Amino acid sequence: MCSFKRIAVSNRGLCPRPLPEQVRRLAGRVDFFLLREKELTEAEYEKLAAEAQAACRESGITLICHTFTAAAARIGCSAIHLPFEAFMKQRAELEGFSLRGVSVHTLEEGRQVQKAGADYVTFSPIFETACKPGAPAKGTDTLEQFCRKMRIPVYALGGITEKNEDLVKQAGAAGACRMSDFMK
Repeated sequence: MCSFKRIAVSNRGLCPRPLPEQVRRLAGRVDFFLLREKELTEAEYEKLAAEAQAACRESGITLICHTFTAAAARIGCSAIHLPFEAFMKQRAELEGFSLRGVSVHTLEEGRQVQKAGADYVTFSPIFETACKPGAPAKGTDTLEQFCRKMRIPVYALGGITEKNEDLVKQAGAAGACRMSDFMK
């Protein structure tokens, strides 16, 4: 059994079908579904999260809510993912979540959230990505160094595809986050 995990990161703008339908299509291909629709209001997000959660349950995928902690709690989602700054401000309020992830971009951020109780981090961008044009890619050597210095799982993010996913696995990442590949 492979311990390498795959996380689908949502992006309704790339998805040609309703998001719950896309979740069902990912059954057996991903372990986690990160609902990242940050442009929605909290009420809109909560409605979509409830729909995504039902699809995730049907598909054997764990839903991870993003940013909207109160909405996640209201629908009974036990996994939350936050940007670095939000996690550092809200960490005391996250006791009810059994899985707490954080987006980081530096080793110092990674060490801070690890010490503050994060269960995992996403580290990005590993490769160039259309999602963040102009952001310099960190590359797999930097990813490998980062993974060696962390005690919690590191999920690589940014420009990861079927073709280069093995490179992040070889670098020591616990898994890979993919948006474009999994939303089409």
